[in-house]
Amino acid sequence: MAHSHHYISRWVLALIVPLLVVFLAACGGSSTSTTTPTPPPLQIKPYTYHGHSSTVWRAAWSPDEKRIASAGGLGDDTVQVWDSVSGHTILTYKGHSSVVEALAWSPDGKYIASGGADALVLVWDASTGNTVYTYKGHDTGSVDVTAVAWSPDGKRIASAADDNTVQVWDATTGGNVLTYKGHSDWVYDVAWSPDGKHIASSSKDDTVQVWDASSGATILTYKGHSGWVYAVAWSPDGKYIASGSVDQTVQVWDASNGKLISTFKGHTASVSAVAWSPDGKQIASASYDKTAQISNAMTGSSVFTYKNHSDWVFSIGWSPDGRYIVSSAADKTAQVWSVA
Repeated sequence: MAHSHHYISRWVLALIVPLLVVFLAACGGSSTSTTTPTPPPLQIKPYTYHGHSSTVWRAAWSPDEKRIASAGGLGDDTVQVWDSVSGHTILTYKGHSSVVEALAWSPDGKYIASGGADALVLVWDASTGNTVYTYKGHDTGSVDVTAVAWSPDGKRIASAADDNTVQVWDATTGGNVLTYKGHSDWVYDVAWSPDGKHIASSSKDDTVQVWDASSGATILTYKGHSGWVYAVAWSPDGKYIASGSVDQTVQVWDASNGKLISTFKGHTASVSAVAWSPDGKQIASASYDKTAQISNAMTGSSVFTYKNHSDWVFSIGWSPDGRYIVSSAADKTAQVWSVA
């Protein structure tokens, strides 16, 4: 009888133990879980960065959102990389001999390309500040490099200048791939399409031109603005282009045919920079009216006006998660603020 009782106890244990293991695993008690927790989004309290001693021409988020790079004006002549949460300076790059007007991170966040009034584009390590190479394609006299942009695959760089050209070159070797000469005056800004096949460039000739990134063939010329076009940006889905002008407007238009979609008229002075939100629904714009503004991309209606700068605002950029913006200005600051 005792033997029978022992057999029943073993049978009960054999039934209960597996059930208990399943229950503990369901409750998260198992140590065999291989799920990697998602890192929490950055929590940034709005602040002002005071690292520069002159106009801050450009400011841009690193692809991982953890750093911001900013470019300094006359007498400063540096690019500074700083922690996006704390605002503490990580490194100061002093490779340029004059004003730094152009700035862009490589898609992998390892390098920065910068250009300016010394006619050079320098590519350098974003962690160490060591210069990788110098591109001298625009160095034909007194030339300002006004904008730089990396191709989405990181293999090429496009640089715009007041020599009326956009030059596309190999991001690894610095070798020239092509020189676009479609504009009749200074080129202020340049942007790659998300698929890397096309480039849009904006100019003092009052146009935005869309062209083939491999051949340099002009695809369309947008003539919707009535003044110099300082800024251009592609929507994340590649369907639309936003442009900002001396005519005080931000215009959104179809990238394939130039058809106007919307016009934002909230600024009271030249629009110096435009940027799409990562979800493609809104546009942030910077202006000489000392404001940065957010508008609805499809309707052109005003969403929000940021008024904390005390001088002309020159650049603007959304954080990759779409929750924060960095703007920079002639008031010698870059400011990080919340969209929500």
